[in-house]
Amino acid sequence: MKLLAMEAKLHLRDWPTLMFSIGLPVGLLLILGLSIPSFTELQDTGERIVDTHMPSTMALLSLLTLSCSVLPAVLATYRQQGVLRRLSTTPVHPARVLGAQLLINLAVGTVATAVLIVAGWLAFGAAPPRQWGWFVLVFLLGTAAMMALGLVIAALAPSAKAAQGIGSLVMFPLMFLGGVWLPRELMPEPVRVVSDFSVAGPFAQALKDTWAGQPPQLIHLVVVAAGLVVFGAIAVRSFRWE
Repeated sequence: MKLLAMEAKLHLRDWPTLMFSIGLPVGLLLILGLSIPSFTELQDTGERIVDTHMPSTMALLSLLTLSCSVLPAVLATYRQQGVLRRLSTTPVHPARVLGAQLLINLAVGTVATAVLIVAGWLAFGAAPPRQWGWFVLVFLLGTAAMMALGLVIAALAPSAKAAQGIGSLVMFPLMFLGGVWLPRELMPEPVRVVSDFSVAGPFAQALKDTWAGQPPQLIHLVVVAAGLVVFGAIAVRSFRWE
């Protein structure tokens, strides 16, 4: 608990990163929703874009930022500066640092998603996720898969700068495949097939389905769970403390 409190204090001191992780998705939701009239108009499905698509993709954006940029950079910095090596000589195992970072980033992602829900409700009258139980399950499963991917990036990066570069190379394609820039429904069929197996695509679609009041599709849960297993196994086998 002391280690978690210390890591949380260090994380809060880096307020630009914190504001970027939380403020960017919320700001995009408000700016796009208020400036583009079609986002607040009813679609053929009976839903508005600000009701389901925008909040679910902005939640994905926040989690991708934390997983592909923030988490790998912090762990790579600790390894580069010898923090993890020093901890290995104490009763506090370095794995506890890793666990603390995962919990902190999960907390930040949860806060960002909660702020998205409240902002959407206050600004546009958008309802919170209607399938609440499924939404929590999908959120935790998808976040764990994204964090496992972040640990893989942290394992491969030789330095903090490299972690940021590799994270950007991974994050932006996943943003596209997750429908942040182009809704999955408008993607060409070959691109949508790639999106269906990118983990980010099924995660975003499952979030959107639960937001709209539908249970997630089983195939989407299977792909996200498979991503968690694969990324987690690679991270465990390749992660270096020094």
